[in-house]
Amino acid sequence: MLLDIYKILTIEQWKKAQETGQVKVPLDEKDGFIHLSTATQLAATLSLFFEDCETLILLELKQQEFKETLIFEAPSPKDIRNSPFPHLYAPLNVAQVSKVWEIERGAFLLPKEILLKAEH
Repeated sequence: MLLDIYKILTIEQWKKAQETGQVKVPLDEKDGFIHLSTATQLAATLSLFFEDCETLILLELKQQEFKETLIFEAPSPKDIRNSPFPHLYAPLNVAQVSKVWEIERGAFLLPKEILLKAEH
């Protein structure tokens, strides 16, 4: 089954991507692949890695667009998260993005333990 996959960016990262035509963030460049999430992983990813951000950009990508360059792998380092994550081993062009949302921090935050259970 093909899934929609997601990339979270800051407003500044999205503006730069629109200017250059490619989504590039320092963590992805350091690790050698583009970090993505499935729909079930999004809430925990937002809570764990973007807790200081009030507004973010959420990009939706169609898995079938990436064929063999998208690989589901265990998180590295494997810590509290254990579901396979989509990693893109190719450039991500803005033209490959199917939907874009500006998302804002909500009024209710679930405990991280509950968010992580949704990934199993």
